Amino acid sequence: MQILEEILKKTDGRICKHCLGRMLSKTIEGEDNVSRAESLNIELNENECIICGNVFNKIDDELFNKIYDKLDFLKVEFDSFVVGSRIDNEIKQRDEEFIKELNLDVEPIKKEINRIIGKKLENELKKEVNFEKQDIIVNVNLIKNPKVRIQINPIFIEGKYNKLVRGIPQTKWPCRKCKGRGCEECNFTGKQYPCSVEELISEHILKATNGYEAKFHGAGREDIDVLMLGSGRPFVLEIKEPKIRKIDLNNLEKEINDINQGKTQYHNLKFTNRNRKAEIKVSSPDAYKIYNALVECDSPYDKDKLAILSELNEIHQQTPIRVSHRRADKVRIKHVLDLSCEVIDETHFEMTIKTEGGLYIKELISGDEGRSQPNVADKLGVKAFCKQLDVIEVSDK
Repeated sequence: MQILEEILKKTDGRICKHCLGRMLSKTIEGEDNVSRAESLNIELNENECIICGNVFNKIDDELFNKIYDKLDFLKVEFDSFVVGSRIDNEIKQRDEEFIKELNLDVEPIKKEINRIIGKKLENELKKEVNFEKQDIIVNVNLIKNPKVRIQINPIFIEGKYNKLVRGIPQTKWPCRKCKGRGCEECNFTGKQYPCSVEELISEHILKATNGYEAKFHGAGREDIDVLMLGSGRPFVLEIKEPKIRKIDLNNLEKEINDINQGKTQYHNLKFTNRNRKAEIKVSSPDAYKIYNALVECDSPYDKDKLAILSELNEIHQQTPIRVSHRRADKVRIKHVLDLSCEVIDETHFEMTIKTEGGLYIKELISGDEGRSQPNVADKLGVKAFCKQLDVIEVSDK
């Protein structure tokens, strides 16, 4: 009663049931804040609430019709949602000051607004409010004339890919000349290469989900002239603003692989969470990669010296010249975990090498003008370079 008297004195009775019930939410039981206020049987001047400025009156049928119209227009498929709201800063400030002056422990006004809207939408749409993971966010702007905006949250699809031909980059490359705007050199496509591992899957997923845009997150990447064989390289495909979320990934996987036969293949597609796109980019201490390299020497090599290569262990690599324009220039220390060789002829041999992720194989072979130490060329005493490279395995760890 003492708190109630202070509230009524400070507001001179000019307070709505929403705000009064909210201020007493920790002291009076009730189904909601309005029912708490009504249980007191006090006459209030609700027409001019000095705290909220009667913002709760804007939560009416007209507002909900705007929400329903927007959802119908977008034709968005969803099972879960949350509500977000914007109100005038003066209202927020008055509310915070009032709570502070009376030393009350109550929720802010926006939480009440979001709950009222959320409860009605739950009942009307038979959908679930989920604060941890939601398909859409219903944003309501209650400043002046109410406005509604629907934010469609992305979906994330995890899988592995194989690249079966050379000359295909992992992701879309903008044309070097026009920077993606389109010019004669790129045939007005805006692309340096006609297709990519990313595009060969994303165009089909975008069509199935009616999404706005796709973003490809790979667990590392191979060079454009390198094959990705074995069980494949892990990736996460992020689909932004998907209007359709329930898609049959098994059927899509088969369809996409049939279309891209001989170029790329995608495996074990499944839905995953947002965190996964960052997780696959972080290598654990146990992560490794296995490569098969065709090495060519400029003169005959001593076949007996191939055995020395198996002793390669700690490798110090300064950022390779070929990527120095886009990567920080520093020395990285990586390790060779296993290495074996097979003679082809007097100037060629095949090398299978297991390494920590991040070790540059081409530079390990050539030495990269001394930037990679030790290296294959120095060990053999001849100039050597990687003529062909395939990734055989990328560990899941």
